[in-house]
Amino acid sequence: MKHVTRIEGKSKLTHIDTEGKTQMVDVGSKPQSLRTAIARGHVTAQPETLRLISEQQMKKGNVLEVARLAGYMAAKRTSDLIPLCHPLNLTSIRVDVTIVDKKIEIEAEVQTVGRTGVEMEALTAVSVAALTVYDMCKAVDREMCISDIKLIKKTGGTSGDFKIPEEK
Repeated sequence: MKHVTRIEGKSKLTHIDTEGKTQMVDVGSKPQSLRTAIARGHVTAQPETLRLISEQQMKKGNVLEVARLAGYMAAKRTSDLIPLCHPLNLTSIRVDVTIVDKKIEIEAEVQTVGRTGVEMEALTAVSVAALTVYDMCKAVDREMCISDIKLIKKTGGTSGDFKIPEEK
């Protein structure tokens, strides 16, 4: 087993204890604050696929709306999917799924008042919405590409605010 670097009896890693065992971070002593996160990603598809989506001609239904709802559901279930993610009481979720510049843009914003952030919930919402687009369109376009899923912005918490430089 690899040795885990320790500082005064503590692991340098937040999810690994001093014996190298996985642990969930204790956030009980952290103050509650308003926390938000925005994530974004996209699905590149063939022009014909985008036309079928925009005209709601896909056999499985309204792709953009089903993907949006899948994003909402995913944000609420993030702690069931990511092993060491805390279950959170989300106070707001927004998921936008739109066709922009020959691709499907997905953006999710998640909010809570709590002791830990909602970055994973926003990223999971975008990821599952993108997977839903793929699932609903794969019969006509197997060359779709899910890409550029990233955190755009986060606010709140002791680590402070974050915004990716190209989005400022």
